[in-house]
Amino acid sequence: MESSRSLLRLLRLFGCALLSLLRHLAAPWRLLSLVTLHEFFLHLTFLFRGLRPVTLHLDEACVHLWAPAPSRRPRLNKHALVLVHGFGGNSKWQWNHQIGVLSRSFDLYIPDLVFFGSSRSASPDRSVGFQASCVAEAMQRLGVARYSVVGISYGGFVAFRMAEGPAAGAVQRVAILASGVCATPLQLRDLTAKEGRDVCELLLPQKAEDLMTLIRRSMYRHPQWIPAFWLQDFIEVIYEKQRKERTELLKRLLEKGIDLDPIPVLKQDTLILWGDKDDIFPLSFAHQLHRHLGEKSRLEVLTDAGHALQIEKPDEVNYLIEQFIKGAAVINLS
Repeated sequence: MESSRSLLRLLRLFGCALLSLLRHLAAPWRLLSLVTLHEFFLHLTFLFRGLRPVTLHLDEACVHLWAPAPSRRPRLNKHALVLVHGFGGNSKWQWNHQIGVLSRSFDLYIPDLVFFGSSRSASPDRSVGFQASCVAEAMQRLGVARYSVVGISYGGFVAFRMAEGPAAGAVQRVAILASGVCATPLQLRDLTAKEGRDVCELLLPQKAEDLMTLIRRSMYRHPQWIPAFWLQDFIEVIYEKQRKERTELLKRLLEKGIDLDPIPVLKQDTLILWGDKDDIFPLSFAHQLHRHLGEKSRLEVLTDAGHALQIEKPDEVNYLIEQFIKGAAVINLS
């Protein structure tokens, strides 16, 4: 463990040195952002965990994802696990706290959803079903016949649609984190009405104060203060690219929800994880989903955790996901 940390520190130092050199050699690098630098660190971290970036040209989209490096495959004794992110960033930012632990037990596949990160499409389709079809097709192109899927927030909607639709025969188990999959369009409209503002301003912020509000709403124990220049830098690096398309995705989600009527009961065993202090999707949505899925589902509520529970409670989340996907009995952590 200590040797791994030392190597990671060396990689970070190398990254800093390289970027510092580029900054002095080329004019555009003089305005290098801290967020871009951190993105570079995340990139190195994913590489260090045995993952490699892959770009797949699908029928209707170009999807970027992280997959096991060729040197680490085949690993017949390990399950394949897909991690699907939500609206607040991309694959690297949302799953950074999971890859270290989960990569030891699973072959990880971590896509950027269409219109996030480097994934893109010319299709006008903004439905959750389209996102699910793209991830399912990407896994098929990679030759992965069986896998489990984990999705958080918007990614939970995508994971559900994969498990009931285009990847129903491939998905073995499903974990849904803080995702209002069973919320009706009326419930979603009521939720947005309570905001008293355009929800796009909150979930796709354009101003530093709006991003700070989102962080406070997403985390129970949130940072008390973040410099405004860093917040604005994050917006420019993470949110500005493909903003129009993401806004259309969000509006479609708030209007249609999971976009299935009736909502099917998944055939796969399903783990539902939720923070008891979630201020985006209330805990009542977790119980609603649990009741709908019935005996093949299990609900675990994490105390003192908000919407971004995979960031606030990484140890508990990683343990519960790992044991569930392995099919092992879960030990009480309290």
